[in-house]
Amino acid sequence: MHTIDLQNITKVYDMGGDVEVHALRGVNLQIKKGEFVAIMGASGSGKSTLMNMIGCLDSPTRGDYYLDGVYVNTLDKHELADIRNKKIGFVFQGFNLIPRTTALENVELPLLYNRTERIKDPKKLAVEALIRVGLKDRMDHEPNRLSGGQQQRVTIARALVNQPSIILADEPTGNLDSVTSIEVMSVFQELNQEGITIILVTHEHDIADYAKRIIMLRDGHIIKDEPITNVRSAKDDLAALQNERNIRGLGEKEEMTL
Repeated sequence: MHTIDLQNITKVYDMGGDVEVHALRGVNLQIKKGEFVAIMGASGSGKSTLMNMIGCLDSPTRGDYYLDGVYVNTLDKHELADIRNKKIGFVFQGFNLIPRTTALENVELPLLYNRTERIKDPKKLAVEALIRVGLKDRMDHEPNRLSGGQQQRVTIARALVNQPSIILADEPTGNLDSVTSIEVMSVFQELNQEGITIILVTHEHDIADYAKRIIMLRDGHIIKDEPITNVRSAKDDLAALQNERNIRGLGEKEEMTL
């Protein structure tokens, strides 16, 4: 069974005055549990609409959506919220962290607002999520004391804290420099190796290369859907960059001694 099954999905936005925007045009997409998928496309191609559809944040004008075998189209807003809380973690380009609140408290928040079930020890779950993303020593830091990459790791931990089976990431490296972007992609690759389905929206080809499958959208249509044959390893890229820095540093030391 596919984790995500979109069948002939069409999304039309009524802008008023007989103006309609066709964001998705008969999209068919199946994603299996444990895949790492990158969704690409130019601005206006429909990739964000597709992400919102998968994340149960928007509903199709026509077509059918099944999530883990559940027919999503007929669910009410409370049932949709329940699915989002239990199955899906969201990571966005903007970190959306609460200032003057520690990383631990930021990660803990979704558990405190989870009305679908009583969480016995939310702090313990938040600590575990932060450890998973490599922030064991930064839990008590507020956002303004964290780097951009560390802040994005906090948002990933916040997405993980409800123990979802799917993570949806919308341009998660858009505000980060190249090295920090690779660090974040390393976290996603590790989570995917643990069995979490990762769906990533990006406009950066070098970021998409860390996924295992690429889907290209244009004008609301899928024009390309194929596996990535040579998946880049973020860990290897980081090690290569560190090695390059070490060599450069040794060279600078030698120059100083001459």
